[in-house]
Amino acid sequence: MSIDINEQYDKIYRYCFLRVRHKETAEDITQETFLRYLEHPQYNSVDKTLQLLYTIAGNLCLDEFRRKKTTELTDTELSADNVEYDVLSGVDLKQALNRLSAEDREIILLRYVNEVPVNVIAKLYNISRFALNRRIKHILGTLHEYLGREELI
Repeated sequence: MSIDINEQYDKIYRYCFLRVRHKETAEDITQETFLRYLEHPQYNSVDKTLQLLYTIAGNLCLDEFRRKKTTELTDTELSADNVEYDVLSGVDLKQALNRLSAEDREIILLRYVNEVPVNVIAKLYNISRFALNRRIKHILGTLHEYLGREELI
C-alpha cells in the first residue's frame, strides 16, 4: 500500500482543526506532524505511514490542550475567517456530534471526514477491525437517534 504524503496533508489538517478548532494552531500542528515524520527515517514504513501520521498529530493536539488552560466555550457567531468550520459543521450534525464522547466523535470524523481505512483506525485504537465496525455501527445508530431522522448522512 503506497501512501501519497502530499494527499494526506489536507486530511491531517482537517483532523487537527476538528480537534483544536483554531485555524493557525491546526496549521502549526499539521506542519509539525509532517516535520517529525520526515525527520525520522525509522517512520518511513510504507504500511504504517498513515497510522504514524495520525498518531503524531493526535499526540501534538493533546500536547496543545495540556499547554493551554481549558476555557468555557460560548455560543458565538462564527467569523467569516472560519469558513472551514462553517463547511465542516452543520448545526444539527454539530450538536449531535458534540453529544458523542470525544473518542466516538474522533472515530466518526476519521472514518467519514478523512476517509481513513478501518484497519488503520483499528490499529490506532488497538482493537480489531470487527470490533471497530460494531462500534461505528453503534455510534451511527446513536447519531441517528440524536438527529431524529430516518436517513443517515
